[in-house]
Amino acid sequence: MSNASIYDTPEYESLRDQIGRFIAKEVEPHAAAWEEQGCVPREVLKRMGQAGLFGLMYEEKYGGADSDAMTNLVFAEALSQSTFAGFIITVLVHTDMASPHLHHAGNVAQKDKYMKKVIAGELITAVGITEPGAGSDVAGIRSTARREGDDWVLNGTKMFITNGVYADLYFVAAKTGPGKRDISMFIVEKGTPGFTVGRALKKTGWLSSDTAELIFDNVRIPAGNLLGEEGKGFYSVMKNFQTERIALAAMAVGHCQQALKLTLDYVRQRQAFGGTLWDQQTIRQRLAMLDAKTRAARQFMYHCAWRVTQGHDIVQDVSMLKALTGELVNEVVQTCQQFHGGMGYIRETAIERLWRDARVLAIGGGATEVMLEEVAKRY
Repeated sequence: MSNASIYDTPEYESLRDQIGRFIAKEVEPHAAAWEEQGCVPREVLKRMGQAGLFGLMYEEKYGGADSDAMTNLVFAEALSQSTFAGFIITVLVHTDMASPHLHHAGNVAQKDKYMKKVIAGELITAVGITEPGAGSDVAGIRSTARREGDDWVLNGTKMFITNGVYADLYFVAAKTGPGKRDISMFIVEKGTPGFTVGRALKKTGWLSSDTAELIFDNVRIPAGNLLGEEGKGFYSVMKNFQTERIALAAMAVGHCQQALKLTLDYVRQRQAFGGTLWDQQTIRQRLAMLDAKTRAARQFMYHCAWRVTQGHDIVQDVSMLKALTGELVNEVVQTCQQFHGGMGYIRETAIERLWRDARVLAIGGGATEVMLEEVAKRY
């Protein structure tokens, strides 16, 4: 299967090769054990930070590379060639969903305090937005922060927070006014009194990713931990959703590519009815169509990232991309699993893992139905 693109450069190929080598050596041989442990070992994340992979879009003075959205997409897509999505999402939450809040809204003092360690993988980050009663509907959050002298006091509960158990630094959204969108973002360090992990959540997939309920019970933090402007957090969240959704699309496309590769290899050697499964016309044609859809989605994904670098408003495009790839990956991996027969339902096979892990990509980061409404209201 060809991955050639008009967007390719030698630098991108070098980055893909670097990440491919890291995955082959550091991830695939070991990650089955991480699935049992429920987390990615910290030393693996530190090695990624030391390799310069956690700060591609961040300032050079903190150890970043000052790269653009295209380079970041190449990173996310290359990372998504792993067959262990729990590892992938652990990294992408840190690089594309949590730490960008510090990059975009942090003041000099906040960046000086945290950014070098974030880029080095010494501080792993999480973002606290989703709540028991508010997911894709960000304006529905109920957690509050009230000002008391030189402090803010946070109260509330967050749910389904990736990296929630083991992160060191959390960027938390809370209501700071009466309006639906009067939301502010705050920096909360692990160990702050009143801030606890309520429970680690058991999931169907993403087993090597830790997911948690977070509880804030009169958590007092300094006024200097307000991230960005008071009352502007809703817009910060909306802005970063574009980066997040492109990263999730990259996960989906990566899963499609891996599932198709595994299945093409399998059906060419699996004997049935006097020949291989590849000899069956319906199997050849369905795989060909799924490959076509995957290639089309991939080119649209790169086009979206290119438009980011050009400064365009791409909310509609990225909402389309998220809806499209979230549904496509489920179609691809389920069909590929079907073509593996009974082996596709056996734990610890890559295709079964991809099938489990893909399901959430139509839910997390903006459910398909919400994405399609974002598209429709912009016509």
